[in-house]
Amino acid sequence: MVRWLNDEEQRTWRSFIRMRQRLDAAIAAGLAADGLSLPDYEILVALSGAGGEMRAKDLGAEICWDKSRLSKHLARMDKRGLVSRCTATEDARGREVRLTEAGERALEKAAPNHVELVRRAFIDPMDDDEARALRSLSEKVVGRVERETVLD
Repeated sequence: MVRWLNDEEQRTWRSFIRMRQRLDAAIAAGLAADGLSLPDYEILVALSGAGGEMRAKDLGAEICWDKSRLSKHLARMDKRGLVSRCTATEDARGREVRLTEAGERALEKAAPNHVELVRRAFIDPMDDDEARALRSLSEKVVGRVERETVLD
């Protein structure tokens, strides 16, 4: 039996979708001014947070991308010199992705503008209680999705 959304639930869902779309568009435009796409930035941040190197499989899991999408995007980033890909040292079947010096410089250039945009558009409109409530709700939703859904 389908549990349809009532009017209030529908407004809540659509409001969230609209917020996410507008926020993603604003962030993408801000990153584009620094020569990166939002997907580029996600990958660079994940690699930087992992010490500059990750197995491709782990990187895909970290950013919730399938193998094909990740492979194609990494090929484009590799051509631009932002990352390098090589055979994994401990398992010749796997691939490792490394942050290059050019990738580090691109991330260092984009990060201040990105953080300022996130602060202005997302953090500043909330008070501390709202921020805690949003974080709690986000963690609750992510936990539910991860328990009940297969994310490859």
